[in-house]
Amino acid sequence: MLIDINAYVGNWPFQQLKYNTCEALSARMNKFGVDISVISNLNGIFYKNTQSSNEELFEELRSNRKFKDRFIPYAVINPIYAGWQDDLETCIKTYGFKGVRLYPSYHDYEILDPACIELVKRVRDYGLPVVFNFRMEDTRQRSWIDTAYVKNNVIREWNLKNILPIVNAVPDAKYIIVNFANAVKLDVEELSIVKKTNLLFDTSGRAITNMADFLKHFGEDKFAFGTHSPILDYLTGLLRIESLLPNEADENTKELLRSGNAKRMLGL
Repeated sequence: MLIDINAYVGNWPFQQLKYNTCEALSARMNKFGVDISVISNLNGIFYKNTQSSNEELFEELRSNRKFKDRFIPYAVINPIYAGWQDDLETCIKTYGFKGVRLYPSYHDYEILDPACIELVKRVRDYGLPVVFNFRMEDTRQRSWIDTAYVKNNVIREWNLKNILPIVNAVPDAKYIIVNFANAVKLDVEELSIVKKTNLLFDTSGRAITNMADFLKHFGEDKFAFGTHSPILDYLTGLLRIESLLPNEADENTKELLRSGNAKRMLGL
């Protein structure tokens, strides 16, 4: 079984995308043997009211009954936008969404903003994961209009140290961290936080140059297949798993990476 924990529908204003609807993504999944994809709506990154993007995704999923068994929808919530508490409740209780994606850089709040901490705690209380991105795309090719990675006139991308504060603040939540870029050396305490937290990285990011080393460092239970599609290509995340040599990962470990760890995190 193959589960993609990091995919999208919707539009990216700085790049023409393909396979960015449920119908097109479903065909892509069939071609490459992917059974289930966790999806959210890219439009929510840019809408002032993120709930509009969640409504779009909900309606798109309702348009074809076959989507029910192929996609696991995640809501995009902005905790500094008025009424986000009601939006979260609607997404989970009415729409049946199974997690939340947060974009502090795009929605312009700090990761330890009290509203962000409150949101993570509420999602935790629902027993669902919260997703953070290292980045959406490579800043070396970013549009000048895309201001998410600019602060004090300095271009920046997140690394793991930027995300660990919220993990440390709410250690009993579930976390998915995607598009692993800008690897950074952790001290013993920081590494301990990662290892003891219910946390998954996806396999899409450029920093994962040697999957075997990452498995040794963080543990085989900390990674799951993810594509970051349609912004990144559809195969690199899987090749990082399938290229592991027998002395680097046995078949049981590869199955954890293909779907086992994702099933545990997603409650499947």
